[in-house]
Amino acid sequence: MTAVPLATAPTPTTPVRGLVRQLLRDSGYVLFSLPLALVGFVLAVAGISLTAGLLVTTLGLPVLAGTLYAARGLADLERLRLPAVLRQPRVRPVYLAPERGAGFWRRVLTPMRDPQSWLDLLHAFVRLLATLPTFVVVVVWWALAVTGTLYGAYDWAIPRGPGDQDLSQLLGMGDGAGARIALNTAIGVFALFTLPLVARACAKIQAALAYSLLTGVAEMRQRITTLEEQKRAAASAEASALRRLERDIHDGPQQRLVRLAMDLSRARQQLAADPEAARRTLDEAVSQTRETLDELRALSRGIAPPILVDRGLPSALAALAARALVPTELVVDDELGTAAGRLDPALESTAYFVVAEALTNVAKHSRAAACRVEVTRKVGRLEITVVDDGIGGAHLAKGHGLSGIADRVRAAGGTLEVASPTGGPTRIHAELPR
Repeated sequence: MTAVPLATAPTPTTPVRGLVRQLLRDSGYVLFSLPLALVGFVLAVAGISLTAGLLVTTLGLPVLAGTLYAARGLADLERLRLPAVLRQPRVRPVYLAPERGAGFWRRVLTPMRDPQSWLDLLHAFVRLLATLPTFVVVVVWWALAVTGTLYGAYDWAIPRGPGDQDLSQLLGMGDGAGARIALNTAIGVFALFTLPLVARACAKIQAALAYSLLTGVAEMRQRITTLEEQKRAAASAEASALRRLERDIHDGPQQRLVRLAMDLSRARQQLAADPEAARRTLDEAVSQTRETLDELRALSRGIAPPILVDRGLPSALAALAARALVPTELVVDDELGTAAGRLDPALESTAYFVVAEALTNVAKHSRAAACRVEVTRKVGRLEITVVDDGIGGAHLAKGHGLSGIADRVRAAGGTLEVASPTGGPTRIHAELPR
């Protein structure tokens, strides 16, 4: 077992550089939002007006469908811009799509049956209400910061008439150039230091509106769908495990216990008439008892291996690889077995059973001569890769061994990929969030 180095963390940027970079992102987001908002508002108003005017004819519905598709395009563009402000991954809704071979009118009516399409159109209508005031605030703040901090460089070039009064005079600070420069420079410095906060607030106001209409509902639906899939996968994995355990107990220990009871009854009958036969029967019963205990120990490994709880994932996987019927090379991070590096017990159990079921599948179906198991810890996830040099042809269809792995991985919120062309090799790759 060898240790796998952890992923190298990116070099952190300095606070000043990060602040300037975020300021430019927020300012660019706010400034470019105005032309997009104007385009969206004009498109929405023109599309709805034209639809209302043509609704008495058959042309109104295609115009409305085109307006919804155009609003969707603008919404997709806005979703591409949101991660820079919200620092969240982009989430795109799953829109309703017309069925293959659908007619013209069915394709026209499809976007009208999609609630997200109407939310996209609503965003095109109302985003101008948030974009216009935030745009003005950011532009004014940038102007104050630039012109104020540089005021001393161009004060001499500003023409002044005999009756003009500066702000410094109105505030009672005097009418000299020093008072003017001091006041305007102070305003510029204040605007400069508060500019990141103002730009950030304005960008978040716009992004919050866009997120609530374009992404929030879709993200909630996607999360509900994911949780439902995980629930079904967990129930399926648990049911499969229980059925397998019930079958193994029925075919193994239960049959041996029945024979043990019969042997003991026969020995009791033979004890008085034929002690030697009774002794042989008792010897067979002892042998049956030992074999039953061995089978029960093997079954208990599939329920909760003690070594996993006591010593962690690396030791449990090492024991698993040592018992594998196919020679197995194991590469795993040793820190996963330390007190500081151990994973959540549920995640450890899932990773263990993924490897156990994958090795079982290799032993039963792959005809492989060698296998490699690699468990690496990345930022935010645990990756498990099982590769064998067998004949290939593995797939995730129900009723096959890999379906149990897929259910366990989905129940934990992870993903599973299987690459197994005919002739091999087979590669099973699972990613589990941590």
